[in-house]
Amino acid sequence: MGKGFYISKTVGVVGIVLGAGALVTIIALSVVYSQEKSKNNENEVKPTDAVTSAPTTAPSNEPWDQWRLPQTLSPQTYNVTLWPRLEPDPTGLYIFTGMSSVVFRCVEKTNLILIHSNKLNMTKQPTLMALGSKPAPIIESIVMHTKTQYMAIHLKDELTAGESYELYTEFVGELADDLGGFYRSEYNENGVKKVVATTQMQATDARKAFPCFDEPAMKAVFHITLYHDPATVALSNVDSTLVTRTTFAATEVMSTYLLAFIVSDFGFIEQNIDKLQIRIFARQEAINAGQGEYALIVTGPILKFFERYYNVSYPLPKSDQIALPDFNAGAMENWGLITYRETALLYDKEISSNGNKERIVTVIAHELAHQWFGNLVTLRWWNDLWLNEGFASYVEYLGAAEAEPDWNVKDLIVLNDVHRVFAIDALASSHPLSSKEEEIQKPEQISEVFDTISYSKGASVLRMLSDFLTEAVFTQGLQTYLNYFEFNNTVYTDLWHHLQLAVDRNNNSLPKTVQEIMDRWVLQMGFPVVTIDTTTGQITQEHFLLDPETKPDRPSEFNYEWFVPISWTKNETTQPLYWLLNKNGELTVTITITVIFTVEEMDHPKMIILSLHIHVIPNPYDFVSYWVLANINVTGYYRVNYDNDNWQRLLNSIPVINRAQLIDDAFNLAKAGIIETTLALRTTLFLNSETEYMPWEAALDNLDYFYLMFDRTEVYGHMQKYVGRQVKDLFDYFTRLTNWQDVPQGHTDQYNQINALRVACSTGNEDCKTLITNWFKQWMDNPNVNPIKANLRSTVYCSAIAAGGEEEWNFAWEQFQNATIASEKDKLRAAMACATEPWLLNRYLKYTLDPEKIRKQDATSTIINIASNVVGQPLAWDFVRANWEYIFKQYGGGSFSFSNLINGVTKRFSTQFELQQLIQFKDDNAHIGFGSGSLAIQQSIERTNANIKWIEKNQKAVLDWFKNPS
Repeated sequence: MGKGFYISKTVGVVGIVLGAGALVTIIALSVVYSQEKSKNNENEVKPTDAVTSAPTTAPSNEPWDQWRLPQTLSPQTYNVTLWPRLEPDPTGLYIFTGMSSVVFRCVEKTNLILIHSNKLNMTKQPTLMALGSKPAPIIESIVMHTKTQYMAIHLKDELTAGESYELYTEFVGELADDLGGFYRSEYNENGVKKVVATTQMQATDARKAFPCFDEPAMKAVFHITLYHDPATVALSNVDSTLVTRTTFAATEVMSTYLLAFIVSDFGFIEQNIDKLQIRIFARQEAINAGQGEYALIVTGPILKFFERYYNVSYPLPKSDQIALPDFNAGAMENWGLITYRETALLYDKEISSNGNKERIVTVIAHELAHQWFGNLVTLRWWNDLWLNEGFASYVEYLGAAEAEPDWNVKDLIVLNDVHRVFAIDALASSHPLSSKEEEIQKPEQISEVFDTISYSKGASVLRMLSDFLTEAVFTQGLQTYLNYFEFNNTVYTDLWHHLQLAVDRNNNSLPKTVQEIMDRWVLQMGFPVVTIDTTTGQITQEHFLLDPETKPDRPSEFNYEWFVPISWTKNETTQPLYWLLNKNGELTVTITITVIFTVEEMDHPKMIILSLHIHVIPNPYDFVSYWVLANINVTGYYRVNYDNDNWQRLLNSIPVINRAQLIDDAFNLAKAGIIETTLALRTTLFLNSETEYMPWEAALDNLDYFYLMFDRTEVYGHMQKYVGRQVKDLFDYFTRLTNWQDVPQGHTDQYNQINALRVACSTGNEDCKTLITNWFKQWMDNPNVNPIKANLRSTVYCSAIAAGGEEEWNFAWEQFQNATIASEKDKLRAAMACATEPWLLNRYLKYTLDPEKIRKQDATSTIINIASNVVGQPLAWDFVRANWEYIFKQYGGGSFSFSNLINGVTKRFSTQFELQQLIQFKDDNAHIGFGSGSLAIQQSIERTNANIKWIEKNQKAVLDWFKNPS
């Protein structure tokens, strides 16, 4: 394969001569383009007269009014030719033209072809050709159904079952900047504006690029051809021939949402590992600066790890990864051409932080995990998305640990995923991991399942499953699952079946089958709190709800009981795994008895070893001891409560293991009213002598809730004094260890250094404030030399801007505009939301609606950052309410970020007035809709109600405790 895409004039001429067909096609597309420009009087591309649009009518039972394709046709191959224009036409419109043919087999006779097509205008009457002995039926009419995004082709006669046909279309679409389908991304390099044509098909946007059967089960082989300027690079899922007409080799059988094609003038770096080509693409400036090198270094080891883990070779001949200036998601696992935000792929060792580095390696591991689990074997429908994303969210830690073995990164799943999703799954408006197919139909419903439940709860329950099966059994079942279903589609129970086969092969014993156990975790929302009473030995479970007075939004056939694996330790001695099978405390434990005997076979005695697994009922008094600690390393997806005596024993001598778990469980049990809030606060008393990251992070995460609830009340001052005293020793510890000039050696020690600086400064530590003020002033005095260490920049920028005024904010804005490294831009963008002058924050909010100032991909997160600021929260809320219709239409009803936006601007709500505003916002905008944020609205209302009740019950006790902590 060639190493570049730049060709000489001579080679170009030879290529065109040899590809006469390509030349004819280019001319034809040019004519189409000219025709479209002449028609385009109002910046929209109009359809031909042969294609009509369906009138707006009430929904019917007709196939085109349903959200799912009928199972009458099955696609086999596509031939798609696209020509994106990277320059606007005279009206300022960017377009692409295309031709597509799809070969499909008729499964059941029908006189209707339904194929997805969204925002594409046909420039020529579609044609239908039979590939068998019988002629194709005549096309009677073609109707576009914009609501369900179908092109309905009505035929005079029926297609014949078992026969294959080819549908040919020519079309034109807008190469918009909406971050979905085939879209454009713009950036400036050396003062020159440049345009990239790129894609994001997941979940339902391949239909914006060409007419297709756009469902994950409708797999096919794709032949992609791109026309592009000779000075640009054309990329797709597989390899290509290199001329201005770039034709790619046929793909494997795959789903439409995994397609990708890109035209740019990016540079790349590459290496070959065992004949596998690995390339990192990015803006030429970023490649020249070496920002792709870290990604290139870690990709090979991670790929090789997953080959061993899955016991399946990487299924493609190359692995391309590309960093895009505009990208709505963090990354996308397109098969063989993975797309990323720049912050998720590019790393600069002088400027990027340790957190940036961890994000890059975990996101790469996540997307590479999908190349098998998701791409090779694909979910049948989006209701099982959790299996796809939850699995990748779990094994990303395993892949990252392979690339960075000294980081102990696998431990961080507890903070990043388990604790994080507990907060959402404790709401009565949560939802199960797997929904019924009929509940997930519309594009916005599909987008809505790309949430914390699917990713983090999915990861948490699969980690629990791997733990109680053992990793060896789990991977064995996973390997046979992938081998059996390669290039096919599945439902989640297919994985349970193969895991059960592995259990049976290894003679393991479980109290129930894999499916019986896991259905309780997958088909009902929420999780249990397990209560252990060490005075009686009793152990019970209850559905954990943040507000116990609420009732789940949906019934459960399992009555909110789980089969719970209880890992536990008694007086620092690890005990056998117990299973809690119901609410009433029915326990079981597996006892393995090994029987050895011999038999005589001819003259040769033969020894036979037989293992018997027996389930017995444990003695309840096993739990009566000096102290008991359950759910070791938080491998189980549940919280744990104890009798008061055991809590006191644990608090008086908290073991190093599970400190973070104890803190998180205690605070959340207190939020639910199960234990006293002052008991939870007591778990923070030992922090004045704590130097480990995970306990500090768990404590700070939970104290953040107290700040949200009380930073507008008299509690705030007393809380600040207490937290300031607790963090002083940690701040002094890092002062002695690093003098704030050195980087700690340990991965998590670097995070704890950041925590020490952030919390000390935010609670008024004078030494900390002096450090930050001096650093930022030095930078302002000499903008070309930034004296602030990369790890500390986010904290320093935020603190300095909060303490400063317009001068500091304007300086940060100038640096933001001039920054060429995405991670540095992100730090500055977040820090500017820390300003304390309302007019600065209001100005910044207005910037989020101007893509020239704040990229569309960053608009919602910038508003959320402003809302996280106590000064900015009411401003952000007013801004969202005033501009909801514009935000919703401009950023797309299917945007993954709407739920984050709604949760982000309402998380501080804790008064009746705010609750009424939220309900009014829901009612006022019902006609507009909330897209993927619909569930977030209900969750915000529920959370606000819970906050109001919690404050009424706890404010006085919390105030008294912070005045006199003990």
